[in-house]
Amino acid sequence: MYAIVKTGGKQYKVAPGDKLNIEKLEAEVGAKVELEAICIVDGDKVEVDPTKAAATKVTAIVLEQFKGEKQLVFKFKKRKNYKKMQGHRQQLTRVQIEAVGSAKAEKKAAKKAAPKKAAKAEEPATEAAE
Repeated sequence: MYAIVKTGGKQYKVAPGDKLNIEKLEAEVGAKVELEAICIVDGDKVEVDPTKAAATKVTAIVLEQFKGEKQLVFKFKKRKNYKKMQGHRQQLTRVQIEAVGSAKAEKKAAKKAAPKKAAKAEEPATEAAE
């Protein structure tokens, strides 16, 4: 299962366990944050309606706050003796995706899968007893 989340004006494809660098979030290290999902893909089912996908929660843990690499900005106009160089370092946040989807939805999926396996296991046992 993975999701497309939107944060900082950009979109990212995330799955549980992924680590990614996003634009700075106002959260402390170790805090849990929720990201806005715009698309959810769960095997055979794809939810692309942003309003329905937003109901699905994507939780992440903030690992660190840091500055990115320096980006050089160079302005130049030929024959005008105009040159200007500036640098910029973007403030970033490294997060680790903890879960895609609510815990309730995952528990429901697990409960649905478990009885089917248990039912299959019981059927051969009753046939063998007869």
